[in-house]
Amino acid sequence: MQSEASAYQVLLYYQYVEIEDPAYFAKKHLKFCQSLNLRGRVLVGVEGINGTVSGTIEDTERYMKELKEDPRFEDMVFKIDKVEGHTFKKMHVRARDEIVSLRLEEDINPKEITGDYLEPKEFMEALEDDDVIVIDARNDYEYDIGHFRNAIRPDIKAFRDLPSWIEQNLADQKDKKVLTYCTGGIRCEKFSGYLMKQGFSDVSQLHGGIVTYGKDPEVQGKYFDGKCFVFDDRLAVSVNRTDEDKVVGKCYHCETPADTYINCANVECDKLHIVCDSCKETHQHYCSSSCEEHAVSFQ
Repeated sequence: MQSEASAYQVLLYYQYVEIEDPAYFAKKHLKFCQSLNLRGRVLVGVEGINGTVSGTIEDTERYMKELKEDPRFEDMVFKIDKVEGHTFKKMHVRARDEIVSLRLEEDINPKEITGDYLEPKEFMEALEDDDVIVIDARNDYEYDIGHFRNAIRPDIKAFRDLPSWIEQNLADQKDKKVLTYCTGGIRCEKFSGYLMKQGFSDVSQLHGGIVTYGKDPEVQGKYFDGKCFVFDDRLAVSVNRTDEDKVVGKCYHCETPADTYINCANVECDKLHIVCDSCKETHQHYCSSSCEEHAVSFQ
């Protein structure tokens, strides 16, 4: 009999492929997901699909099987994590203009232009080159809890802000070898293409993202310090399985090393912040004394 701890899975996936009527697809896909008791978030656009869902092994296996029976998704790669239960509270499927939003005047089509793919071992070896620029294509709060060594931290809160940050900070580095990475690979598909269109001459991306890198049996997450931020109830997962792993996050309150993200207990604030065990208890999940006082005043 299967234990409860291994009875669920989280699937992370995307596919850049033409979907003619995203709104209709989203409505139909939501019903399909609900019929399998899945929970998660799926975005659908004319450019493809981007999703993370959780469910029992049986239900998620059926989900993958039926999706792959659609010729548009037959070669889609699913990144799979075993979990103890659902990692989402509800199931949402929404139509969007972009499945990852850069909001450029001229959108990037990864099927037409994208950086060279590097498999985990190739990416690890490229990281060892001193004359390379490593760009984290994620948001600042994702970087803060974990990142590749020597990677540049973008000062951005949303992916759509990355192009302007590049223009302001790296416009004079276009002749350098550039490595990009993100959580599962989807953002780099567009971002690396954007860099190439801007004149960067040598652009590569981590194929499958941090999640794939951490699961590679040969690489074992080497050179990634801290944890990888994920957009579900887990908030962060381990990557580095070598003895070189270390905590890089700092407690929001006391700045001691920490790698746990929580949301402020004041629902009107809901600030996502890193805390150590001691401060989590001392501050009772609030990010500030004003948030605690505000919450108390409404009790």
